[in-house]
Amino acid sequence: MMQITDAVADAKLAAWQKVLKEGHAGHKALRHVMRYVPGTPRCKICLNPFGGFGGRVCRTLGFRRSKKNPNICELCCEKMPLGGAEIETAILFADIRGSTGLAERLGPVRFAGMLNRFYATATGVLVRHDATIDKLIGDEVMAFFIPGFAGPDFKSAAVFAARDIMRELGYGAAAEPWLPVGIGIEVGTAFVGNVGREDYYDFTALGDPVNVAARIQAAAAPGEILVGEKAFLAVADRFPHSEVRWLDVAGRSEPVAVHSIRLAPDSQPINVVQDAQRMD
Repeated sequence: MMQITDAVADAKLAAWQKVLKEGHAGHKALRHVMRYVPGTPRCKICLNPFGGFGGRVCRTLGFRRSKKNPNICELCCEKMPLGGAEIETAILFADIRGSTGLAERLGPVRFAGMLNRFYATATGVLVRHDATIDKLIGDEVMAFFIPGFAGPDFKSAAVFAARDIMRELGYGAAAEPWLPVGIGIEVGTAFVGNVGREDYYDFTALGDPVNVAARIQAAAAPGEILVGEKAFLAVADRFPHSEVRWLDVAGRSEPVAVHSIRLAPDSQPINVVQDAQRMD
């Protein structure tokens, strides 16, 4: 019995590793069928249609868009069984700076509107770069990039997503940025999969790179992207003038090297109160 249990566990782990590294390669037969079902757009992994008549039929079978990334379906993401695997993962945190004072100045209604605008901006960019949206936590967005979903260039995808978030916020443009945000990115081996219990679980990333990315993000100034060494190596030729900084990170005996990327030499002054008033 023990040998059977171990064999099942090993098979489950191997299946998760294949999905996270290569995508649902085992879905070749499903992809072959789905390509003939009419409707666009489609799940990037299993090719089931989200739109048209085919999309309506597939939704009744459970092929709905994932809340983690609407470019893939729930059955290819959060509705997979409990479990997961360790895999090299790029973690991204984007956080609003000074949100407590901002909430006081704007008031609850305007602050909620600003948060919703930030969430929509950040998640829209992240989805375009094939990120998995992990959590919206107060004034913060967490996402991760794995090769099975974002492709072999998942590390550079994380950095370019951070750059594009900053562009959408107005950094690097002639006008003032409309929100003070700092971003941190770290790459390392994380546990990725569904955690929780049978009736409630979450598709997420856990482990040291998540903790380090959160601490790197906390050190980023408004308009600044701080990128860990492994992630930066994937894009070093695109950002030759980045500044190297060393951060003391809790749990690490040695300082952590990060590269500072900005879209402009200096952050412009940000008047979020005026911006919120323009939105009214």
